[in-house]
Amino acid sequence: MRNPYDVLGVGKGADQAEIKKAFRRLAKKLHPDANKADPKAAARFAELNSAYEILGEEDKRKAFDRGEIDAEGKPRFQGFAGGGFGGAGQQHPGFDASTIFETFNVGPGGFRRTTTRGPAGGGAGGGSFEDVLSSLFGGRGQAHFEDFDAAEMQRGASRGQDATASLSVSLSEAVSGVKKRVLLPTGKNVEVSVPAGVTEGQQIRLRGQGFHSPTGVAGDAIITLHVTPHADLKVDGSDLRADIAVPFDDAVLGGSVRVPTIDGAVELKIPPRTNGGRTFRLKGKGLPKKGGGSGDLLATVRIELPEGVDSELDALAKQAREKRTKT
Repeated sequence: MRNPYDVLGVGKGADQAEIKKAFRRLAKKLHPDANKADPKAAARFAELNSAYEILGEEDKRKAFDRGEIDAEGKPRFQGFAGGGFGGAGQQHPGFDASTIFETFNVGPGGFRRTTTRGPAGGGAGGGSFEDVLSSLFGGRGQAHFEDFDAAEMQRGASRGQDATASLSVSLSEAVSGVKKRVLLPTGKNVEVSVPAGVTEGQQIRLRGQGFHSPTGVAGDAIITLHVTPHADLKVDGSDLRADIAVPFDDAVLGGSVRVPTIDGAVELKIPPRTNGGRTFRLKGKGLPKKGGGSGDLLATVRIELPEGVDSELDALAKQAREKRTKT
């Protein structure tokens, strides 16, 4: 990865306000949503995020400036004080009998820390790199072990920030489940498995898919689901509701109409002399219930009069009015 100062386009003397301003400006410019035709947009946006994770936090920035971490936030190996190993008889400043080296090992008992002192008898003598390793770990130095709690190590690690995003699914997809891809703020494009039976506002957590942390584990991605309203069906708990247009003649004489459901339209028989506002219950045509089974579909009649002028219908309506007013 490139130097984070170069990625953000700021100098080493820039203050935190300048860094934040540069990040916001570039985030708008490089966001994959604004560069859908560019296949490299996601990678550039992810690089920008990683750079800001280092320079946007003062402690990480100082660690990078001191050379303790690299451009990806990974710790750098500093080597032994004095720089390098020379020939026989060469002294190495900072590496003597009092030098302590620590290594971490994982075994059946969990994490253990090994503390090893340098060779006895003054400063380290010359020799090859293998000779130095041998003097450290080959038995000539004194070593002792201390239990190192894994929880202690975890507490010392900083966790990356969570990344949030939203995902829209249709009502039928919410009922049956679906796999969809979503673009995260980190620049990653991930596949999300939406389980059957999800509801509006439900969240899915993707472990380790959040922002990277140089000294610990990555955060999570939290996906909030939004169920797109259906054109004909409304959700009412585990039930569904629908308004159905019934022609005037079918309302008077009886007939059948098609009613939309999650699984496709079905035929509903309308008995003669059906009034507007009457509701029919279609058993099991609603949404799945948590305890098993499904809700119902409630279809409410809306009487539909014919368009245009209909003299026969007008005459019938007049007769009905005269009969009603005389009684």
